[in-house]
Amino acid sequence: MSVQTATPSSAFADTLTMLRRNMIHAKRYPSMVFGILVMPTVLLLVFNYVFGGALEKSSGGEYIDYLAPGMLLLLPAYMTVSVAVSIATDKSKGIVNRFRVMAISQSAMLTGHVLGALVQALGGMAMMTGVALLIGFRPDAGLVEWIAALGLLTLVTFAFSWLAIALGLLSPTPESASNTPFPIVMMPFLGSGLVSTDTMPVGLRQFAEYQPFTPITETLRGLLMGTEIGANGWVSLGWCAVIAGGGYFWSKSIFRKQTA
Repeated sequence: MSVQTATPSSAFADTLTMLRRNMIHAKRYPSMVFGILVMPTVLLLVFNYVFGGALEKSSGGEYIDYLAPGMLLLLPAYMTVSVAVSIATDKSKGIVNRFRVMAISQSAMLTGHVLGALVQALGGMAMMTGVALLIGFRPDAGLVEWIAALGLLTLVTFAFSWLAIALGLLSPTPESASNTPFPIVMMPFLGSGLVSTDTMPVGLRQFAEYQPFTPITETLRGLLMGTEIGANGWVSLGWCAVIAGGGYFWSKSIFRKQTA
């Protein structure tokens, strides 16, 4: 069988087709969309109204202003579950093998999943931001800072989506794929998203300060609330580059082996 080399224009068209396919699948499974996109907003309300009074002392001001930037990062973390399950489902149903013999760009399926995750995550972030504003979130950010914050959130989602694709390709079943990203889902809670790392026990504080979500949270909080960013901005970009690059090349390597 001859292998057709996709041109840039055909690869782009194939990716858009796969994006449309993923968005249609998302409409057919509203429970997954609810769990991934709505649950983080529900958690924002829970932490603000149930624990906000007790935790406000550690935030140094209105707790919702401290909480909202960190909670926005729940969306990229939660999307890893959706992406991993979607990829594992395609693999288990033989869709990957079917695409392999079609005259399409072989990487379009993977890229389509990443773009689908971006669209859904950004929609969930817009909804969470709207809810946060309604309950008292008052960011101190201009247009440039909002654009930078949106860019950072997009980079984080892009990076962790590629990592999720690799995890989904490695998972033997969709059920196992739903559990594999669990450590990533927990990481925003084990950083500075909810409380300052200074309030944590020594071992947990060291983990919180050196895991990816803490510098990303502090950068996002600095952009939206005007707090000090320092070196966190560069550290955040470095983490995004490492995770995105590692996830991309890992995914492509696994995909080539599985479709060889």
